Amino acid sequence: MMRSIMTGTAAGLLGAAALCLGTPAPSFAGTEGAARSSVTYCGADKATGLAVWAESAGSCAAALEVASAYTKAASSKSGAPATISVGETTWTCQERQGDPNPYRECVTDSGGRVVLTS
Repeated sequence: MMRSIMTGTAAGLLGAAALCLGTPAPSFAGTEGAARSSVTYCGADKATGLAVWAESAGSCAAALEVASAYTKAASSKSGAPATISVGETTWTCQERQGDPNPYRECVTDSGGRVVLTS
């Protein structure tokens, strides 16, 4: 009897541990290259609560600034693409259709990328 309780408890703990492992970064676009893109979670946009993701962990401060600027610009443009400036960098932002949920993406000509998801 004691052995079956311990076995059941161990199995339950292993299952719980599997659920607690880090979740993979979401894939944002339907193309294979974009789906494999590595992004880092930076936190939530304070105005919208959307999750903010950046191409590299070192750019999280900038990503949060971009998210904030885009949120302000997007509120007056009802879904239209927006061009914003953060520091000396110009970003082009727009909503894109994900699989299945839409997401917001901001990119630069130099390859910078910030993604906002719900």
